Amino acid sequence: MMMVRQFIQCQRGAAAAEMALVAPLALLLFFSAVETGHYFYSQHQLVKAVRDGARFGARHSFDDVNCRSGTPFIATDLQTDIRSVALTGQLSGANETRSGWDSSEISFAVTVTCPSVAEATTGIYEAAEPAPVINVAATIGYNSLFNGLGIISDSYDLNASQQASAMGI
Repeated sequence: MMMVRQFIQCQRGAAAAEMALVAPLALLLFFSAVETGHYFYSQHQLVKAVRDGARFGARHSFDDVNCRSGTPFIATDLQTDIRSVALTGQLSGANETRSGWDSSEISFAVTVTCPSVAEATTGIYEAAEPAPVINVAATIGYNSLFNGLGIISDSYDLNASQQASAMGI
């Protein structure tokens, strides 16, 4: 009877048992926090890349981007340059430097929209020709750090879009 009472009152190993119970939850929280941070960082990189591409395209002349005939026009070489700036941060001849992207895995869409004359004259553009708006959108699959060990897995896509009014510089 005395041995049973000593066994029940014994505190040796209690810390190890508590650690064994808490460790899986603590590891899950740690990996989830790191994975979520990486997800937001990757999303920010994509938004930044798309914004850089749109801003680059907006600084071209109205010969490359215009709405003169009532239909949107953007030069093909400018579309290629916008894609290059968004992927690498440079005009040409550079490797993909943003977050380990592969150019075959990312889809870019570069389009131009022409606002109506009524829309154009209500703002700062009160010229004879409405300023075209360059739209850049991108989608890429998310590369998980821990392959789904945290909360977010590789099945998510990152999306971003940006608009910039052409300045005709």
